[in-house]
Amino acid sequence: MSHPDVSQLNAEQLRALTASLFSRLAEQEKTLQQRTERNDSLTHRVSYLETLNKKLTHEMALLKRHRFGKHSEQLNVLQRTLLEDIVDADVGGIEAELEAAQADSLSQSRPKQQPKRVPLPPELPRRLIEHEPDNTHCQCGCQLQRIGEDISEKLDYTPGEFTVERHVRGKWVCKDCETLVQAPVPAHVIDKGLPTTGLLAQVLVAKYADHLPLYRQEWIFERAGLGIPRSTLAEWVGRCGVALQPLADALRETILSHPVVHADETPVPMLSPGKKKTHRAYIWAYCTTPYAQTRAVVYDFAPSRAGEHARTFLGDWQGRLVCDDYSGYKAGFGRGVTEIGCLAHARRKFFELHATNKSTLAASALETIGQLYEIERQARELDDGQRCLLRQQRAGPLLENFHAWLLAQRQKVPDGSATARAIDYSLKRWRALTRYLDDGAVPIDNNWVENQIRPWALGRSNWLFAGSLRSGQRAAAVMSLIQSARMNRLDPYTYLKDVMARLPTQKASRINELLPHNWQPE
Repeated sequence: MSHPDVSQLNAEQLRALTASLFSRLAEQEKTLQQRTERNDSLTHRVSYLETLNKKLTHEMALLKRHRFGKHSEQLNVLQRTLLEDIVDADVGGIEAELEAAQADSLSQSRPKQQPKRVPLPPELPRRLIEHEPDNTHCQCGCQLQRIGEDISEKLDYTPGEFTVERHVRGKWVCKDCETLVQAPVPAHVIDKGLPTTGLLAQVLVAKYADHLPLYRQEWIFERAGLGIPRSTLAEWVGRCGVALQPLADALRETILSHPVVHADETPVPMLSPGKKKTHRAYIWAYCTTPYAQTRAVVYDFAPSRAGEHARTFLGDWQGRLVCDDYSGYKAGFGRGVTEIGCLAHARRKFFELHATNKSTLAASALETIGQLYEIERQARELDDGQRCLLRQQRAGPLLENFHAWLLAQRQKVPDGSATARAIDYSLKRWRALTRYLDDGAVPIDNNWVENQIRPWALGRSNWLFAGSLRSGQRAAAVMSLIQSARMNRLDPYTYLKDVMARLPTQKASRINELLPHNWQPE
């Protein structure tokens, strides 16, 4: 760019030229700073993706060594089969996370080799699904001509029978401007995968709701006419777990938006990497109350029963926590979390005392607690305000008399006896046990969440153990959705089939629409 001869400019023109030069210099400096910031952001992003890549690659190597190492040969046939399924599912989940990270990266990556797929058996029934453009007229005004088509097949399954969805995407071209038009490939939870969402939902529900290990599902599919290797089923499970995790995270946020939450935990055996034995891991369950409009439960898998896991899950949540007397919850009390005791646990102490020695004292306590539960049955259909009023009018005086009676009886029994321990359990927790009187939204006990955690107890006898922290977390996410669907009287298969069909195109800002308590079938 040429500049005027400075010697020929007057003072006013010189000032204007100087201001113009300073303005241009400021713009250049601003542009340079923006470029530097973008480069720094890109460098940080690349560094993060490289770190994630190394972490997942290392985890995958450990899983494969865990599967094929010598220690795996020391397991019995059933344990080794279950372990192989778990490792294959974990590897499938890691591969899905790696692919998502690579797709998000701005750097060039080597082209992914597409695996060669064995054609589906021709004798399977086929259902034709055609995908054509909405408009077969070119932008130039000419009529498009169909010149061919692309065909892909997906495997579907209804109990006892395989079918094939044959997707045909016609190719249309304008002879004048040679514009090619074709309907887009429908988005799928497993990109370019073989199974339909119906088949994936069947595998997930059979594994996590019906507790059928993948080797048993392989047998079932063989009887239906097409054997699907367990390694393939495991890969599907792993990829679906990654895809469904955002829904489980949204379910957690929904539960923590409520002022009253149930909490409980149950042990789950988890295989220790490199060892021949399992150690005790835990499933923590959190759910809304039976009085809340939202019916939801979310499970959190943790390698131990340490209270830090409950504190991590609850985060900054402040409300009323219905729980047992486990010390792991107590660190949150006094920091905005209020303890709500479980009267069923107090009743259990007296029930055990009566069952062992027919204690008349225990029988009297059980009779009083039974009267309290009868009041709750009458208050079940009332709103929170009416329920609170009924409790204060009828349960309040009953609890005052019960408390005085417990104090009097405690003076008559020796320390350390079974009767003293049963009475002390209630007296030491009396304030937490009676807080339900002051709030109609608070339940009398923690039985509601214990019912939601029961599927884990039923499943332990089938899958024996969790193979890894990743597999436990995946099971927790999927079972959170399945059990929440049941709580809302939904068929888990129908729900998961529809959700996985819509999930790939669902906006993140509208993910809550797919949660069980909000879900509406298309």
